[in-house]
Amino acid sequence: MRIANLSGRAVLLTGDGAIDVHKASGGALSSEPQALFEGWQDAWPVLTALTGEAAPYQESDLRAPVPRPGQIFAIGLNYRDHAEESDIDITSLTWPMTFTKFASCLTGPHTTVTLPEGWVDWEVELVVVIGKGGHRIPVQDAWEHVAGFTIGQDLSERIGQWSGPAPQQFSLGKSHPGFGPTGPAVVTLDELTDPADLAIGCTLGGETMQDGRTGDMIFGVPELIAHLSSITALEPGDLIFTGTPAGIGATRTPSRFLADGDVLVSTIEGLGTQRITFCAA
Repeated sequence: MRIANLSGRAVLLTGDGAIDVHKASGGALSSEPQALFEGWQDAWPVLTALTGEAAPYQESDLRAPVPRPGQIFAIGLNYRDHAEESDIDITSLTWPMTFTKFASCLTGPHTTVTLPEGWVDWEVELVVVIGKGGHRIPVQDAWEHVAGFTIGQDLSERIGQWSGPAPQQFSLGKSHPGFGPTGPAVVTLDELTDPADLAIGCTLGGETMQDGRTGDMIFGVPELIAHLSSITALEPGDLIFTGTPAGIGATRTPSRFLADGDVLVSTIEGLGTQRITFCAA
């Protein structure tokens, strides 16, 4: 099942188009995408039985599939090759490095982002959507709390992110308007052959920048859910940006950052593709 936000309405995407969730359910389910995930336990059985007429749609009308999450968790240095390119000793990473992105930065999967001043970098990420909340979730039960996955870009303005004094300003540097492209849809786990190991990557102007697999995470999805929930309660509709593989602009020689006219295409196996265009302020 592929749940999307089409011009502010919850839809299921099929090969034939988009099915309006509210209409197809006879009003049993909300038209608001966020409400579906906040009430996921009740919505899931209705969604699985849903049928209806699929209408054509424009990709440009897709918005963030989870538009107003109560909490956004983001994980840094969670791929071995990215830690190595950042000159980090992997053995020192005994806990997931965690920060947040603010919800106002979220945008859809096919959009234009205005570049702020500074050095703007890309980070393609698997994003987990929480469907069942909980506190102190055991790692062996973690998959039961996942509504699905979507694609995310953790866009980052590096000058602001790295500004001091310590601690650095990760959350602010990663939360400019448009700095959280998500979508095109939330894909439920039953659609994926192996949810723990998906191809992930992005291209810039047709050139491959990142090319990895989610199975190379240092802390996998179950471990992240168990760790985060050991400290704070997770709620339905929360998002977890799970980290990025090697290939960011800041670690290249010379460094490379996003510029006016750049087109960034991000893909995760089974989840679809994002296409983000950048323009100068």
